[in-house]
Amino acid sequence: MSPYAGVVALAQQLIRRPSRAGIDDYGPVLAALEGWLAERGLPHRRLHDERGGVVGLLVEVAGGRPGPWWTLDACLDTAPYGDEGAWSFPPDCGEVADGWLLGRGAADSKLAAAMFCHLAAEVHGRSAALRGGLAVLLDVDEHTGGFGGARTYLDDPEAVRPAGVMIGYPGFDEVVVGGRGLWRATIAVHADSGHSGSRRTTPGAVSRAAELVRLLDAAALPPAGPDFPLPPKLTVTSCHGGQGFSVVPGLCELGVDIRTTPAFAADAAERLVREAVTELDARLPAPRPTGITPVASWPPYRLEKDQQPAAALLDAAAAEGLTVRAKTAGPSNIGNLLAGEGIPATAGFGVRYEGLHGVDERARLADLPAVHAVYRRAMFTLLGL
Repeated sequence: MSPYAGVVALAQQLIRRPSRAGIDDYGPVLAALEGWLAERGLPHRRLHDERGGVVGLLVEVAGGRPGPWWTLDACLDTAPYGDEGAWSFPPDCGEVADGWLLGRGAADSKLAAAMFCHLAAEVHGRSAALRGGLAVLLDVDEHTGGFGGARTYLDDPEAVRPAGVMIGYPGFDEVVVGGRGLWRATIAVHADSGHSGSRRTTPGAVSRAAELVRLLDAAALPPAGPDFPLPPKLTVTSCHGGQGFSVVPGLCELGVDIRTTPAFAADAAERLVREAVTELDARLPAPRPTGITPVASWPPYRLEKDQQPAAALLDAAAAEGLTVRAKTAGPSNIGNLLAGEGIPATAGFGVRYEGLHGVDERARLADLPAVHAVYRRAMFTLLGL
């Protein structure tokens, strides 16, 4: 039997317990993992948010020597299935076919969760020699965008704050060491409402919103700089306004997502939007000023290659004979949340995959031995084993 058969078997159990964010009860998937941890004597506990809801599972292995704690992180909740009729296999089948583990969560990130739990079990067996400690965070509030497990973990007075985190997102050729940040807002564009057939000539809220979209799309953003490889990006992501054909709409709401960089941070993003709104209100006056409601703001971040835990992961990959590159991601991720807390994080190295958040999600099992060896070597380095 393959030494990794246990990892695959545990991942299969997790996939066969649907845990779609905001849809499924997380009790069954958590219970399966809690049973596995209890059989091996691994200390673990559920994490609850301020409303009492379960947002994660935390495994903690304390060492016998003083030192920093490090955290492995993988989510147990998943994206929804989408059109189940488009799948060529049941989304919760958890089967292995042609070297691929099949099902929602196989890639993101139940295989990583199973692997990290096996690593914790191995470390637990050598805990007396361990320097510091190892935590495994299994978030069930990740795909909602709330990251409740991570937030609760960081706020938990009983948990040791980690010196760094390695997140088990998939992807075999890269170690993600950074990401653009974000600034998001909703914008309320107003106008006088009335009958669409009246003699009035002032534009309605949808027309005013369209002009604001034009101003935002035309806004000048700086290029990528020498210290950060990606430029900022602005996207109008939603537009909601109007009811029926006979009414001039009095309100139209826009959603704006700006991906930020060190040279164009959240304050610059907000200033750009406010300048566009000021221009709109001066050019096309309305009975009420356009309102801006910031929704979220995460900082950009980028670890240096010699900064932990990136250095340990990159060095481990090289020692295992893999050619990987350090990557700064365009999309934001949980690493941005951790960066805002002053905690360095890698946000991706894992198996190759297909169908992430789409149909026929699958994870390539041939990559598992190498990925396991890299994380094992990196963790042993950080923990002094």
